[in-house]
Amino acid sequence: MTERWPALPYLAWKDTCTTLHLWTQIVGKIRFAQTPWMNHSWHVPLYVTATGLTTSPIPHATCTFQIDFDFRDHVLRLLTSAGQDRQIALKPQTVADFHAALFSELNGLGIDVTIDNRPNEIPDAIPFPDDDVHRAYDADAARRFWRILLATHHVLTHFRSGFLGKASPVHFFWGSFDLAVTRFSGRRAPRHAGGVPNLPDDVAREAYSHEVSSAGFWPGGGGVIEEPAFYSYAYPPPEGFADARVKPAAAYFNTQLGEFVLPYEAVRTAPDPAAALMDFLQSTYEAAADLAMWDRASLDCARGVPRKPRPV
Repeated sequence: MTERWPALPYLAWKDTCTTLHLWTQIVGKIRFAQTPWMNHSWHVPLYVTATGLTTSPIPHATCTFQIDFDFRDHVLRLLTSAGQDRQIALKPQTVADFHAALFSELNGLGIDVTIDNRPNEIPDAIPFPDDDVHRAYDADAARRFWRILLATHHVLTHFRSGFLGKASPVHFFWGSFDLAVTRFSGRRAPRHAGGVPNLPDDVAREAYSHEVSSAGFWPGGGGVIEEPAFYSYAYPPPEGFADARVKPAAAYFNTQLGEFVLPYEAVRTAPDPAAALMDFLQSTYEAAADLAMWDRASLDCARGVPRKPRPV
């Protein structure tokens, strides 16, 4: 419970990771269905908490509600502004059973929500109510995943504080199943080509309407990287980005993904994991911003310090 950067080999929890990915999509789609569209799909993600992940408060005609994954007690909590509190055990169960249990509880609370039951950003995905294939839940692995998200969230939040320009919250995208933070140059970007599996092209184009440098954590999978890793990319990628020299030494450019990758294990086993991750975030951002000629003199600032106002 106290290990800050626990081991989490992808292949050891692959089945649980896949099931949990689909569960978070169901919960995330409930938030998505009830929330006004925000720029770059910022109304979509979940957020890291002291016990897991949350939707944050969701508006509804009858009340305000939120849904929380608790990876400490291994329950899904449904809380309403009317004082109602319902729980669903997080345990080995099919995606179809999880979906049915969640919507049964919502109906019991008088919350009527309709979602698109097709998983996003997953090739050949099975609709949630029909998915009797994915059913694994390793509680220890889920807890370790949450601990990694928590530690990563702290570093990404500190990194985010060193930027005066437009920047996203540190948030968890259930479509791609990653924790991310994004910086914007303020300039428009070329029209995105789209083509993301099971994601409308207009969603991708709106998300990448402006130049970005984005970084985060991904647990692995998809036949590309079978290990947890940190990543950093730029859109559009400036010329020479793939050849940039970044830190630490274990980081490399993955040509298939088109982004820099730093294996999680290299961070976990570093003398100072947070410093190693910060080096990766800062050096890859600098490579992207310098090569794309961002106005760093106006956008960058010193990272924030608790209780100390930034000098003007």
